[in-house]
Amino acid sequence: MCAVEGEKRYRLPEKVPEFEKFDMVFGGKLNRQNRWVILADLIPWDKVEEKYAQLFVTNNGRLALPVRVALGALIVKEKKKISDEELVEDIRESPYLQYFLGYEGYKDELPFDPSMMVHFRKRLSGNILKEINALIIENTTTNDERHDDDDKGNGFGDGETREVENKGTLIVDATCAPEDMRFPHDVTLLDEARRKTERIIDCLQNYAPEGYEKPRTYRKTARKEFLTFIRNRKPREKTIRKAIRKQLQYVERNLRIIGDYKGIVGFKGLSWKQYRDLVVISELVRQQRALYTHKSHSIEGRIVSISKPHVRPIARGKACILYEFGAKLSVSLVDGLTEVHRLSWEAYNESQDLKDQIEGYKARYGYYPEVVCADKIYHTQENLRYCQEYGIRLSGPKLGRPFKESQKNSALLRERRRIEREDESTRIAVEGKFGEGKRRYTLDRIGTKLRETSESAIQLVFLVMNLMVLYRRKAKAFFAALFDPEFSLIYT
Repeated sequence: MCAVEGEKRYRLPEKVPEFEKFDMVFGGKLNRQNRWVILADLIPWDKVEEKYAQLFVTNNGRLALPVRVALGALIVKEKKKISDEELVEDIRESPYLQYFLGYEGYKDELPFDPSMMVHFRKRLSGNILKEINALIIENTTTNDERHDDDDKGNGFGDGETREVENKGTLIVDATCAPEDMRFPHDVTLLDEARRKTERIIDCLQNYAPEGYEKPRTYRKTARKEFLTFIRNRKPREKTIRKAIRKQLQYVERNLRIIGDYKGIVGFKGLSWKQYRDLVVISELVRQQRALYTHKSHSIEGRIVSISKPHVRPIARGKACILYEFGAKLSVSLVDGLTEVHRLSWEAYNESQDLKDQIEGYKARYGYYPEVVCADKIYHTQENLRYCQEYGIRLSGPKLGRPFKESQKNSALLRERRRIEREDESTRIAVEGKFGEGKRRYTLDRIGTKLRETSESAIQLVFLVMNLMVLYRRKAKAFFAALFDPEFSLIYT
């Protein structure tokens, strides 16, 4: 882990807040079955504290807020889908939320400034939240689920070691987490780049020596040409290329003017954001010139947003939408708990991740899965050979020409089709997780602006979904124990 905000220092809490000793001030006590009380018990805060403390490598500066406040605030915001300002007010109003954040008693005051949420997302990066999610999953996995018994597993009998049997089902799939951004269009991108470079030129002109004449940028003409084009609902290809060429020439002219200013006054008058936009626009112009010259629509590392240059188009192949713009995720699902195996802003083939996902399953539970449920894109010869080597059944039909049905093999083929239908119904569970993340949470439109905060927001969605799965199991065990005391023994 790399250190962030080195001017701050961190101190591990001396004691963990106790449920029975939570001070309500106005009387009464908390309900043990409240969802935030149950969720607080599901997170291994002590292990999270140890990882979070490693981010602070100095003993100087202001004391940072505890990780329970930072992570708890992010979880509450994601669960309730509210703004940072409304989140702070909700925490002040609710004693249950304050207990979830690690308070020792109720306080009628703002816990922190809403702008701190940005720092929380930066500190708790996507990799850190991925580790915390793994800790939560491992914390709920019993020793019986991790390893087989001695008589079935790695125990020694008669001087020999018996192999561990494959158990369990691993479900894998991939999806895209779209960013909250405007649909990219070449002409619109170039118009935005032109307007940004014009503002940079205006800023640099303020630092130019007296008597230096400001070059012409033809901004009014360029804007008029863009508005004329954008009002055309169904422009022809020739019209589009003409509009791209004109806007591209205007931006290239502005970049040459900015280069002249650089030799005279430098870039000392530009803000950090303006300098960043200038670097992105330079690369955007290079790409657009190459696409225009070669009459192509594809280029490596294509920029589709100036404010979010890390976003790439991801081909989805769906009927409703051909491309999505965001991060691509490889996800694995085991016993209702999801985990992001790979998060990339560049397009990739998810079938390459199957081996690592299976090995991750083996490292956690101590044995290989019996069945791996995946769609057809995972059915490569390499993956099939790997699964066959370790006795894993990969769902779906076999490669090659299908068998011709006859009286001899009709029963066998019916049994195979039945297994395929069962595997497909099992695989639908991961699609349901994607739907839950995109409909009930914020996976359908990531609203953060920076690359690191977007990765944090994506990982947080899956962490919260896992917490809610565990919460529902706890609640189910509680209500079942009311009618059948023996049932509660399973979950204790």
